[in-house]
Amino acid sequence: MSNIPDPFRDHRDAAGALECEFQGEGVPMILRHEDVRRAAKDWRTFSSDAPFRVPIPSEEDVRTMRQLPIETDPPDHTEYRDIVEPFFRRAKDPAVVARVEALIEELISCALGRESIEVVREFALPLQSRALAYLLNVPEAEAQTWISWGTHVFRDGGSGKRKGAELEAYLHRQFDRAAEIPGEDFFSALTKATFRGRALTREEMMGFANLAFAGGRDTIIHTISSVMAYLGRNPEAFEYLRRDPSRIVHACEEFFRVVSPLTHIGRVCPVETDVHGVTVKAGGRVSLCWASANQDEAAFEAPEEVRLDRKPNPHVAFGIGAHVCLGAPHARLLLRTLLQKCTERVAGITLLDAKEHVEIEARYERSVGYESLTVRLAPL
Repeated sequence: MSNIPDPFRDHRDAAGALECEFQGEGVPMILRHEDVRRAAKDWRTFSSDAPFRVPIPSEEDVRTMRQLPIETDPPDHTEYRDIVEPFFRRAKDPAVVARVEALIEELISCALGRESIEVVREFALPLQSRALAYLLNVPEAEAQTWISWGTHVFRDGGSGKRKGAELEAYLHRQFDRAAEIPGEDFFSALTKATFRGRALTREEMMGFANLAFAGGRDTIIHTISSVMAYLGRNPEAFEYLRRDPSRIVHACEEFFRVVSPLTHIGRVCPVETDVHGVTVKAGGRVSLCWASANQDEAAFEAPEEVRLDRKPNPHVAFGIGAHVCLGAPHARLLLRTLLQKCTERVAGITLLDAKEHVEIEARYERSVGYESLTVRLAPL
């Protein structure tokens, strides 16, 4: 789906790891599918108990609190995750599903009524933000504020430090409101939640909320833009789904595998550890490279091909193990519903202009979604 070939293939085949520098720190990236899966489940060797250092690049400069539950290990992680998981399970609630369906119908109707639409900011960003309001059970009007933050709450325009401070100020206002006038929303639930018999601290509440807005945002947006571009370039794939919409489920999993919008995630080694011949000192980082694992020939036949009927499809686009993405059901709901509604209402997608979003690091480059993507949707 990208013009840039798999940048990890040679290193995956030869060594199983690629040492790359991030913010002046050498970090070996674990590349093979089996090795990534094993490491993701071995939290004692590859720990997430590392405030600010799980994302790569690390985020000490853009937030002031540990993100929860992602920056903890079991058993803390398990108990923290249990606090917020009910909100993320709402993606399977029929009422939420119906609202997402209506939202996507509205966005498609708007696009069909125009000569063209820019998918990233005029379609995918509002879709992600408004659907998140349904998930968190907050007024949909709040999404207008979230849309104004752009595709990434830290890295889309302006200073990351300034944007991080703006996010934190917003979250404090929401928790102040929820403490004074509690409701049934995400913020109110956190003000009422307990952890091991005590109320959550404000810092813990902020850690949950920071992740809710910083994670799963640009990844969903990049996936949507990538899929729209693919269907525009491959009308036969669009017709394949239209002829039998039951194919959409497997097609979505293949799109998640191929796009892999989150390249990798960090872990910290509590003790000195050998990672495919690279010595990681105690406290040093490694990365679990989901994007490389999802292109591993040992796990996927012809991984460079987009096979919409691929099965089995053991991709790790949402991670694996204890830290599997809380937002996975939400992402699946959005993409499946989008494809369903497009097959019902859109005759074809014409690409008018595209600028890829390219992740550039010292040792690799990979295309992840689009900076902008302008299309014309033709009605059925």
